[in-house]
Amino acid sequence: MNNNSDNKRKKIINYKRFAIVTITVVVTALVLVFGCFYFYLAKFNNSATDLSENRVSTGLNADDVERIKKDGKSCNILVMGVDVGTPGATNVNDPKRTDTLILAHYNAENKKINLISIPRDTLIQVNGKNQKINAAHAIGGVKYAVAAVETLLDIQIDYYGKINYEGFDKVINAIGGVDMDITRQMDYDDPTQDLSIHFDKGTSVHLDGKKAEEFFRWRKNNDLSGFENGDLGRIQNQHIFISKVMEKVKSPIILIKIPSILSAVKSSVETNMDANEILKYGYIFATIEDGKLSMDTIKGDLKDVKGISYVVYSDAQNEKIISELNNGDVLNVDKSKLKIKIINGTKTVGLASDYSSYLVENGYNKAVTGNGDAASKSKISVYNGDENMKTQLKKDFKIDNIEFLSSSDGEFDIVVVLGDDHKLMH
Repeated sequence: MNNNSDNKRKKIINYKRFAIVTITVVVTALVLVFGCFYFYLAKFNNSATDLSENRVSTGLNADDVERIKKDGKSCNILVMGVDVGTPGATNVNDPKRTDTLILAHYNAENKKINLISIPRDTLIQVNGKNQKINAAHAIGGVKYAVAAVETLLDIQIDYYGKINYEGFDKVINAIGGVDMDITRQMDYDDPTQDLSIHFDKGTSVHLDGKKAEEFFRWRKNNDLSGFENGDLGRIQNQHIFISKVMEKVKSPIILIKIPSILSAVKSSVETNMDANEILKYGYIFATIEDGKLSMDTIKGDLKDVKGISYVVYSDAQNEKIISELNNGDVLNVDKSKLKIKIINGTKTVGLASDYSSYLVENGYNKAVTGNGDAASKSKISVYNGDENMKTQLKKDFKIDNIEFLSSSDGEFDIVVVLGDDHKLMH
């Protein structure tokens, strides 16, 4: 009996030792893997652009940045896919346009992520000249691209990530590709970019990196048939593709593919995120719950300006998107019911009428206009209004100087005085 008891004790001890050794080995391995993983990620932002320079800034102080790093606060991340640049060019600094611009907004309050595509034909001003937004990067690199989006949407961009199509192809290969149903005939060839796209309508295709790039970039055929709305239609295709990629990324099997993914993107990605931020937001994106991820596209009117076709951004059409970018801080009254008066406090003829037309374009009623005493600084007076309106008023009216009065004007809800700091809107 004693021998049996001793044998049982020895077996229990051996099992315990085995369990302790196994756990120790596993934990040690995880620590080493995580350490290598962290060290690897730390190299990603070695060549990143500092967004705090030249007024292309997040507007955050050091304490704000540290809080975001620790708590995963709401933030905006601009994702840029750059094209091949000048065909045949070997210069690494060859100007490259952004073929794809996606703003990723993370709302820490409701744990939602909104991916907002920005059409590359969107009209912006660069150095006082009309440009398509995809040219901003070619003109001034990351800083110009970030500044263009910040100005367009009146937001602050905290982080950026830039990837070229070589890196895009490698990433898709690293995750094992995606399966896609082809809903339209695609036939396009561009020898200058070594681009040949051929997919048959009604087929199901497994897209490896190269094929995924072709699907992602297509918007017209050789015979000029394709999306009626050009780049806007292409963005719809891209959203379908992104949904497929997100399904793959959320699969548990992706964990064993992380080393190959990192190896794939090392030479093809540039970001100003440090290792902590990559890990934190990468984890948030990869574990996003169903129903918490949405995709939108910046809306605008297709217009020819001096013979060039642009997407002209419209505040009114993008009100819902702007609300989400501000975490729901929006004007909570009916714009069309507000009674507005605009006073021209300058010597510029027609300034008040021009401003009234601008407000009408953004969903407000036509204002009563007139001239008044000289004013150096523009000002908005809101009577019996809610100060929660301030963010949206600043966005819509393009004036920061706002006062809220408990008294009543009697006839108007909002009175705007245009000063010397105000310029014509058209």
